[in-house]
Amino acid sequence: PVRVYYEDTDAGGVVYYANYLKFAERARTELLRLLGIEQSRLAGEAGLVFVVRHCAADFLRPARLDDGLEIHTGVTDVRGASVDLSQSVCRNGDELVRMDVRIACMKRADPGRPARIPQGIRAAFEAWRDVS
Repeated sequence: PVRVYYEDTDAGGVVYYANYLKFAERARTELLRLLGIEQSRLAGEAGLVFVVRHCAADFLRPARLDDGLEIHTGVTDVRGASVDLSQSVCRNGDELVRMDVRIACMKRADPGRPARIPQGIRAAFEAWRDVS
């Protein structure tokens, strides 16, 4: 869940489109945390990071100042070095924004170079795919 603050809006009190990407980023971080994946530890110990490789967003309805929103994240596919996610921003059950996101596992020391997702992390994503 997130709340829309003044800083999230444009002059008309409507959420500025780029802020939906921030809301989605926070939700992906929370998903990783829920799956037992601490990004700082993954980067420090394994030298791996997750980055957004692709994002397509469909803006259906606007959110406004003071709205309470929920960001839902589902795993749709798990590959060797990437994970496909579906994300939606909702208000009271109504979908406002729909996103298809691909995150890629990369070597921290060699940005731009993909790395295989470690088996334990891959299994956690697979399990989430089965429940989402």
